[in-house]
This record gives sequence, C-alpha cells and structure tokens, in this order.
Amino acid sequence: MTLEIVQLREGDSMADIVPAIGGGIAGWWTGSGEARRDWLRPATPEALAAGDVLGLGNFPLTPFSNRIREGRFRFRGREVQLPLNTRERHQLHGHGWQRPWTVLERSASRCVLVDDYAADAWPFPYRARQEFTLTPAGFDLVISVENTGREPMPAGLGQHFYFPRTPRTTVTAGIERMWVNDAEVMPLELVDPPPEKDLRRGFRPEAVRTDNNFTGWDHRAVIDWPERGARLVMEADAPLDFLVCYSPDDPYVCVEPVSNATDAFNLAESGRTDTGMAVLQPGEALRGVVRLRPEVVG
Repeated sequence: MTLEIVQLREGDSMADIVPAIGGGIAGWWTGSGEARRDWLRPATPEALAAGDVLGLGNFPLTPFSNRIREGRFRFRGREVQLPLNTRERHQLHGHGWQRPWTVLERSASRCVLVDDYAADAWPFPYRARQEFTLTPAGFDLVISVENTGREPMPAGLGQHFYFPRTPRTTVTAGIERMWVNDAEVMPLELVDPPPEKDLRRGFRPEAVRTDNNFTGWDHRAVIDWPERGARLVMEADAPLDFLVCYSPDDPYVCVEPVSNATDAFNLAESGRTDTGMAVLQPGEALRGVVRLRPEVVG
C-alpha cells in the first residue's frame, strides 16, 4: 500500500505530514538542493517504509505525555490499568503516536488531522486533533484533546520534536526546576538543574546525555546550530508549561513542549498540585499551540 504523504508548501518552506504513521511529521525544510535546511530531523525512506514513528521529525503526545508508572493509575476512585506499549514496563506517550490519523481538511499550506478514540483499557473516549499550518514566518502547530465521553477525563498533551544535532548545537530556554529521574526515567525529585543541564545557560546536547522534564518553562526555547548559521525559535502557549529535553547517543536532540510532568496522574493522586494534569469535563477540550520560527544568522 502506498503511504499517503500530505505535503504542505508556503514559499520555499515545505513539510511532509504522514497521517498513517502516528499523525507525525516526516520533514520540514526550507530551500532546495545545496541551499536546503532541514529544521526537523528528516525521516529516511527506510523509516517511512517501515512505518517507524520513532524515525520521524515529530509526533503528537495524546492524551498525555511521557510515562505512566507500570501503566497504572487511579483517578477519582477508578483503577486504570493500561497495556504497555513499548519494551519498557511503563506506558509511554499515550495513544496518538501509535495510531493512524484521518485527514479532515487540507489545502496548499494547511492540513487538519483527527484521531477518534473509543473507550477501552483507557476508559475515556476522546477526539484528538492536530492542525499544521505553514506561514511566511514559519510553522504553526495546534494540538487538542476533547473529552467526548460522559465522565470527567484526566488529560495532557504535547509535541515530540526531533531536531538535528551538530557538535556545537545549543538549546536555551527559560525554566525554573528539573525533575531528577531514576534509571527508568521516572520522576524522583524536583531540584535546581545542575550546571551542565541548566537550559538557562545554554545546554550542549552533544556533550551531555539527558532525558528530563523541566518545570516553569517561560514558553520560549531556542535551538542554535552555529555551524549551519541557523537557529530556530520555539514559542508556545499555556498549558504547555513543561519542557522535556532528551539527548541520547544518536545525532539528534528532542525538545518537547508538553502540558504535564512525567507520571502526572500518579503524582496528582499522591497529592501534588503542580503536575499539569488537566481534568476535562464532558465536551471540554485541552489545546496547545506551538510556533516554530526559523532564522538564518551570521
């Protein structure tokens, strides 16, 4: 079966959206030939052929971001046990990234995808929606989750961006504190970030490995590529008040604007009020906006 790619264009800016692969982004770039600049990590033909969502440039996080400990949580007296969806023993990133999405609208520079989820082990039906718009200024993304059921639903959302990483890449963002993790990337303690992970100072993902959730994000992050003479400014609106930064051994860095802390539902059940967990009433929606603004410098 031929993979559907929804290609958007605005001037010399182009983006490839792949609804069937988690409603993700396979590429976003400006220019062509030797002048082409990829602002997100481009998916390889092999990744697209395999339907590998982890090989894309971005995928959505719905109806929550990051991990739920052992896929289990309690919400308003109800015990919820989710099936594990990776090789980890924790549920990871919710549903949207592993489901095909449906194209609702499309034009030359904009498309809208939806994912209607029926209640199952996750006992809350919902509709997730993504809007992708290329503009003369950059790339705007809107993501939302609407409670389509008859009972309140816990929720969160976010975007899982993969950016190219060069030896001198830096990530800078206004944040306040950082969740320290255990060996399974589950939150242990909220602390002041150590200097080498302090995004306020300019983080060097080539030099330091991290996978942490930062709180008190001021809704602006900058990714600099000095070797490329380029930078990208990411801006977001509430409720995307948390920022995840993930730098593995692979040549990319993930900078993820999200609305909740890792394991937010269990942290909230334990009495914490700073987890970002939303509670959606029937018909209510949670909505997050991200604006990506590329700049050529030097």
